Amino acid sequence: MKINLTQNKNLKLFKIIAEAAEKNNQSVYIVGGYVRDLLMKRAASTDIDFVTEQSGIELAQTVAKDIDPKLKVSVFKTYGTAMIKYKDLDLEFVGARKESYTENSRKPEVEGGTLEDDQKRRDFTINAMAISLNKSNFGELIDPFNGVDDLEKGILRTPLEPAQTYSDDPLRMMRAVRFASTLNFEIEEKSLNAIKQEAERIKIVSMERIMVEFNKIMMSKKPSVGLGLMESTGLLKLVIPELVELKGVEEVEGQTHKDNFYHTLEVVDNISENTDNLWLRWSALLHDIGKAPTKKFVEGTGWTFHGHEFLGSKMVKTLFHRLKQPLGSDMKYVQKMVKLSSRPIALITDDASDSALRRLLFDAGENLEDLFTLCKADITTKNSKKQDRFKKNFEYVAVKIKEVEEKDQVRNFQPPITGEEIMQMFNLKPGKEIGILKEKVKEAILEGEILNDKEEAEKFVIAEAEKLGLKCN
Repeated sequence: MKINLTQNKNLKLFKIIAEAAEKNNQSVYIVGGYVRDLLMKRAASTDIDFVTEQSGIELAQTVAKDIDPKLKVSVFKTYGTAMIKYKDLDLEFVGARKESYTENSRKPEVEGGTLEDDQKRRDFTINAMAISLNKSNFGELIDPFNGVDDLEKGILRTPLEPAQTYSDDPLRMMRAVRFASTLNFEIEEKSLNAIKQEAERIKIVSMERIMVEFNKIMMSKKPSVGLGLMESTGLLKLVIPELVELKGVEEVEGQTHKDNFYHTLEVVDNISENTDNLWLRWSALLHDIGKAPTKKFVEGTGWTFHGHEFLGSKMVKTLFHRLKQPLGSDMKYVQKMVKLSSRPIALITDDASDSALRRLLFDAGENLEDLFTLCKADITTKNSKKQDRFKKNFEYVAVKIKEVEEKDQVRNFQPPITGEEIMQMFNLKPGKEIGILKEKVKEAILEGEILNDKEEAEKFVIAEAEKLGLKCN
């Protein structure tokens, strides 16, 4: 099968590489994801991998010289690879190789090999196709494992025996789930069974590498596909057991609760329709994480999950630390979203007071819209009348919040009077009285007792300071 590269935007580059290989008496092929995406007519990848049956480093150096003598080549001698950054492209050149693995490592012993050897070691048939750039058969597709058929059928299959493929490099199990989720492909039955069989092997993979794949699953159009596969294969229990603990429904005295695991998958899918913010998607994933440890049956009331948002927000830090996720502002954002995830619901179902709205504005700050996006995604009822009612209530609360915000300027609240000003007013040194007075001002504004105004705040502070035995200068 011949691939027509004449319309390809990288044709000029491919010809330069072909000429460089011929000059060096080398073979050269495009391999991997670029070939797959080209055949699927997906957006062209900016990462392009090239394989030669000789030295990848020598080929890269010749290519760089032919493009521009000043072009830098990054060489990785240990792996026999070299990289060139050219315009918006990352070009990787590697010598074809055979691999053999030991039981406790996913780092293989490597030796030189043929193109066929190199294709055999790849994870899936759809990633094991190559396009020749050699003069004799320029543009010919080399597809020894029928990757084209699997592309057309939407199937993920390993080139070699699947259990061995996954045992050799267990990260391939996460990649299988990721491709199933991002490409909407099915994992072939033998392959799926092999993942279940080899799931425990994921423990030898670094958490950083697992999370790269996991976050790609989270950013897919419908993350529940990947998350569901991770659960059914046993991978999720090994990576995030706290999510699996949400699974299942208990019944006491004829009363049940919803399955919080499948509810969570629905919420993640719902939010993914409205945001590409990875950490907001993570907030949806973890919004009910505190429900398993707080679940309790109360006589006369039924199932309760008191304080699950507070506990869930504390669990976020433990989870992010173990999963090697960022522990700075991204983690704090997810904690905040989880902690506040039920607050707007309470305002919708009650006759929300201005002070409750002010407190939500104060606590959510610049993330209020994201919080509302999360809460809307949390509506998973199949009853269309209920859905409409919830959505109308949300709109109503949004209008009320806007009115309160315009009137009281509470979002991203800065106190109208500072600690330094309070010290000057009462000739005080730093101490607990300053904190007490600042807190009282904040509470008075949020409760609507005084306006968010400097003059009113000063009068209020003088009155409150007198109660503490302080006199104004």
